[in-house]
Amino acid sequence: MDTPDADGNGLLAEQLLRLTRRVHRIQKRHLETRGLGITPAQSRLLRTLAHYGSPPRMADLAERLEVVPRAVTTLVDGLEASGKVRRVPDPTNRRVIRIELTDDGRQALRELRGARRAAAEDILTPLTDEQRALLGALLDTLVDGMGAPADDVRAAADRAGTVNGGAGTAADGAGT
Repeated sequence: MDTPDADGNGLLAEQLLRLTRRVHRIQKRHLETRGLGITPAQSRLLRTLAHYGSPPRMADLAERLEVVPRAVTTLVDGLEASGKVRRVPDPTNRRVIRIELTDDGRQALRELRGARRAAAEDILTPLTDEQRALLGALLDTLVDGMGAPADDVRAAADRAGTVNGGAGTAADGAGT
């Protein structure tokens, strides 16, 4: 009798969830050691805000973050109180309020990027450069929701020694 996990997808899903939780824990630790006083949700809002060419409306942020507008209001309130963002009137419609990064917010983003890089390095330390390339190709496939060109994944896997009679598996050299 087949179980829901007979094909391995249940195990993979659990591994992805565990990795996500680990990433969040490590990133949170790095944020706390930098003393930024920014929550992970506020961090996400700042990163999202930085992707706009001009200050967005709160409704735009809510849509991009896939949260209700009230959640964005709470995040903006906290970031505004700490001087990371400010509300500014729309130049063409005074009824519309836009959210923009302040200089302190841009500095916080630089610190956040450093914390994210440090967290990634902690997590990726056991992997070789080739294994990182393979992981990157596989993650691109999952994030994009469509298959990466097979040649790209195959080439990354070859470099990691995982296919075509390679010297080992992706676990080889992973700190074991």
